[in-house]
Amino acid sequence: MHVPDGFINAPVSAVTGVIAAGAIAVSLRGARRELDERTAPLAGLVAAFIFSVQMLNFPVAAGTSGHLLGGALAAILVGPYTGVLCVSVVLLMQGILFADGGLTALGVNITDMAIVTTVVAYAVFRGLVKVLPRRRSSITAASFVAALLSVPCAALAFTAMYALGGTTDVPVGKVLTAMVGVHVLIGIGEAAITALTVGAVIAVRPDLVYGARGLTAPLKLRVGGELIDAPAAAPAAARSARSTRKVWGIGLITALVLAGFVSFYASASPDGLEKVAHDKGIDAKEQPHHTGDSPLAGYGVKDISDARLSGGVAGLIGVGATVVVGSGVFWAVRRRRAQSPAGPHAEAV
Repeated sequence: MHVPDGFINAPVSAVTGVIAAGAIAVSLRGARRELDERTAPLAGLVAAFIFSVQMLNFPVAAGTSGHLLGGALAAILVGPYTGVLCVSVVLLMQGILFADGGLTALGVNITDMAIVTTVVAYAVFRGLVKVLPRRRSSITAASFVAALLSVPCAALAFTAMYALGGTTDVPVGKVLTAMVGVHVLIGIGEAAITALTVGAVIAVRPDLVYGARGLTAPLKLRVGGELIDAPAAAPAAARSARSTRKVWGIGLITALVLAGFVSFYASASPDGLEKVAHDKGIDAKEQPHHTGDSPLAGYGVKDISDARLSGGVAGLIGVGATVVVGSGVFWAVRRRRAQSPAGPHAEAV
């Protein structure tokens, strides 16, 4: 659902740019409360994983494909504020390096794909978790529903922005029907990917899933007929740190394999927005991308003629760049928290 330059006029693009900048500023502050010594190193990995899975377009209807938006996945794994930052980093890398999503439309894309999906998904997720039984399967089920609903909500948000600032004269009702219809189908794929990923992490390290915090009761010991909390053992903490590094390594390898190899087999059909834009004429005033002549534009390396190799190398570069930039951002946020005057617990919820 990457919106190119020219779909939305300058005033609305500017307003969404201000909204996106404000949301990022709020998220940088909120992420200081979400990130700790376990999750901070994983936040950059989550951004890289979202980048890699977004390269895997899956067919949803005749001549139409979809891809992960990632807001629900990021919010549940690392928290809603950090989730907004994760998806924003991905969108920035895609726009600058791969000419995917207009640069003047960056505010539109961040508002739609980072803010709307994350806020909607996490609100739905928290609501479901409160009423479902406190077990791991409930987290996975809530993840599925939250991701499913987040995608058509993003389609609704785009339609609203188009109604306010669309550059073509297409009836809003037609845009709404087409966008929501195809993105409900894409939402099913989003939900499946999100639930499978969250379920896989919970099965290995539930303590690393932000949305599952508090799911596991602390270990109790019976002393003198009374139950007391078992003390945390130092060796266990050391094992936890090593396990976190192991999860990080496995996650990075998975992202590299998906972007560098599996992406070659992704659907070549246009995604939901591209298909609707072409069929309804929304793209009549689309403008060339500002970095359309970059060496990686279109997710390929310009000087490599072999399509499989070109796309694979571009995917590897994208994952590497995203994990470096994302990790740098989250390391800085975590360091800012640690250096706050009142210490790392100054902003505890």
